[in-house]
Amino acid sequence: MKQENTFDVIIVGGSYAGLSAGMALGRSLRKVLIIDNEKPCNIQTPHSHNFLTQDGKTPKEISTLAKEQVKKYDTVEFYNGLAIEGKKTENGFEITTKRGEIFKAKKLIFATGIVDEVPNIKGFWECWGISLIHCPYCHGYEFKTKKTGIIANGERGFHIASLVNNLTDNLTILTRGKSDFTEEQTRKLMQNNINIIETEIDEIQHQNGNIESLILSDNHELKFEAVYGAFPFHQHSDIPKSLGCEMTEMGHIKTDLFQKTNVSGLYVCGDNSSPMRSVANAVYTGNFAGAMVNAELTQENF
Repeated sequence: MKQENTFDVIIVGGSYAGLSAGMALGRSLRKVLIIDNEKPCNIQTPHSHNFLTQDGKTPKEISTLAKEQVKKYDTVEFYNGLAIEGKKTENGFEITTKRGEIFKAKKLIFATGIVDEVPNIKGFWECWGISLIHCPYCHGYEFKTKKTGIIANGERGFHIASLVNNLTDNLTILTRGKSDFTEEQTRKLMQNNINIIETEIDEIQHQNGNIESLILSDNHELKFEAVYGAFPFHQHSDIPKSLGCEMTEMGHIKTDLFQKTNVSGLYVCGDNSSPMRSVANAVYTGNFAGAMVNAELTQENF
């Protein structure tokens, strides 16, 4: 059967934030299309934490159950594919997919996440999300008291170090080049017995993604059981920016308190618009975005 191409709302991105927005809208009988290519950034993370009722579940378990629950709402449809272009129209928006399909909607929600610009280090990807982690709140408890490294520099490195210092007293920052901490930051790091190593990293040695050591460019080997990484990122989708969305200094999509962008009728939620990268935050902002879009549709039609 041919899929309808006109909806009240199109949600681009069908992970936690997108599904949460879809549930809020489905429960208000809005006709919704969720477009997703099923490639979440946490695809190899073994366990998700710090989310009430779901603590310790795999990301796949959470998203599979979420999708099953959203599918129960008859007005919500799913499209497996990649959105590559967006256009503002007289009546709302058009989204074009990689396969050439065009879908129309009065409102748009982007829950498309971000892409980390990670370093080209041998063994990095095999460990990313397993023992090479990004968030002390999501994964730190499982590595408490362990010998821990932080691959970061400057403000990012200092911020993570201040949080992880509460979880272990065996902490080293690896800046992969000259450190650019302020004098005050350096002093605080030294006071807390946090080492700074500026040598480049050549390789991460591991067993099935579990870090054993880092090999530096001078052939020195450092033993670690966990390593945090803080890296630059870019938006997973460039459609919001192409439609005129303003960006923050950090590179997130700028929103008001209601997840609304400066583009009328366009909302965003999840990692693309928040530095708080967690499943719980994605679900919250998605739910809120869905409710606010429904409120906007209600005000326009009531």
